[in-house]
Amino acid sequence: MMARARSLADLADTDLLERLTEAKEELFNLRFQLATGQLDNTARIKQVKKTVARILTELRAREIAAAEALEAAEEK
Repeated sequence: MMARARSLADLADTDLLERLTEAKEELFNLRFQLATGQLDNTARIKQVKKTVARILTELRAREIAAAEALEAAEEK
């Protein structure tokens, strides 16, 4: 799991946002399949939800780091 988190940290913001869009789209499709009784692997929903959370966490960490850097620059 750490390799996945590390690879997310290596991605550019645009790539992260693209992956987030893809993951949310997949989650929507999985939920739709679940509702219509077509989903075989229900564990995939949990995996995709965790992926979405990991991406959002990385984006938020970058947002916080940028705000702290801006604040530090303003203090000088």
